[in-house]
Amino acid sequence: MPINMFSIGRDCQLVLIGPGGRVDLTHVTGFEARQVTHPIRVDKLDGTQIAAELPRGWDGSFELERGNSAADDFIAQAEQAYYSGQPVPFGTVYQYVTETDGSVSTYQYDTVVFKLANAGQWKGDASVRQKLEFFASRRQRV
Repeated sequence: MPINMFSIGRDCQLVLIGPGGRVDLTHVTGFEARQVTHPIRVDKLDGTQIAAELPRGWDGSFELERGNSAADDFIAQAEQAYYSGQPVPFGTVYQYVTETDGSVSTYQYDTVVFKLANAGQWKGDASVRQKLEFFASRRQRV
């Protein structure tokens, strides 16, 4: 049951599926997704403009506090595939959003590739923050 009349961070749950199955990222502290588009602009002879934004996928990131080696192992597996001459496998991301009326919206990000943009800074008495970035060919509601 939602606690507000607007979405807050705790209303979102994420599931990452890699080539070996579910990747359990511990302590996810943030998620961001942005639509990528290709702009088309037309200046008509009568002086008016028309436009289109053609879909070109989605990109985004997961922010996490390192609680296990899941993100590191996931990226190491993809990197090993590349260096072994194998195709780098795609993944899938599911986003579940609990809406203010109690319903759940589910979004599926398809044909996803990942990079570990920040593997973390290791220093005494501090958590290790990591950032996993992604690009998806598309997002659809399921």
